[in-house]
Amino acid sequence: MKKIKITIVADTPSSWIMPYIDELTDQLAKKYDVALVHDSKAIERGDLAFFLACQKIVSPEILALNKHNLVVHESKLPKGRGWSPLSWQILEGKKKIAVTLFEAAKDVDSGDIYLQEFMTFDGSELVDEIREKQGRMTVKLVLDYAASFEKIRGKPQKGKPTYYSHCRPIDSRLNPNLSLKKLFNRLRIADNERYPAFFDMKGWRYTLKVTKTKIPDEEKK
Repeated sequence: MKKIKITIVADTPSSWIMPYIDELTDQLAKKYDVALVHDSKAIERGDLAFFLACQKIVSPEILALNKHNLVVHESKLPKGRGWSPLSWQILEGKKKIAVTLFEAAKDVDSGDIYLQEFMTFDGSELVDEIREKQGRMTVKLVLDYAASFEKIRGKPQKGKPTYYSHCRPIDSRLNPNLSLKKLFNRLRIADNERYPAFFDMKGWRYTLKVTKTKIPDEEKK
């Protein structure tokens, strides 16, 4: 019996999600014919193509090479289309966030939905913990879809879409007049190395890098 041919596309090999993509590729390779490519031009004809760490627009000709072209997006589509949806929702204070696997389409994040699950947060997680949940959920959705894609029927998105813009380094700016409690969600999503939280004061820019440790039992109130 011919193996299902799957391509994982990651044109941003420096992305934080690459270790999860590598893990996913290894798991898929146990059952399927799998290729991991870092340029969409390297995609060959096959069954499924998953675009998991991609910044570049893919042409219709390339999309036509596979029966399905799949994207994972951290929002309850059609709400939250666009960029950095998880970060924006953390900033909004949300603790239950949908992760959607859907068909790539011409208009951004507009394709039929195949699978949707939820991540839950308690509000204490910093960026590495948030990313771990995101990475694990991405792996799960891809594996679930690959195992049953011939039986899964896509559902058109319903409702009025909303859109997020890119999260830029400048979005890590803090207002020093606000309390730490009010700034905490922005501190949670800041990448300490690539785009740390910062504030400007008296002609200087100050950087804040946040980590967390457990409170010793003798200090708990």
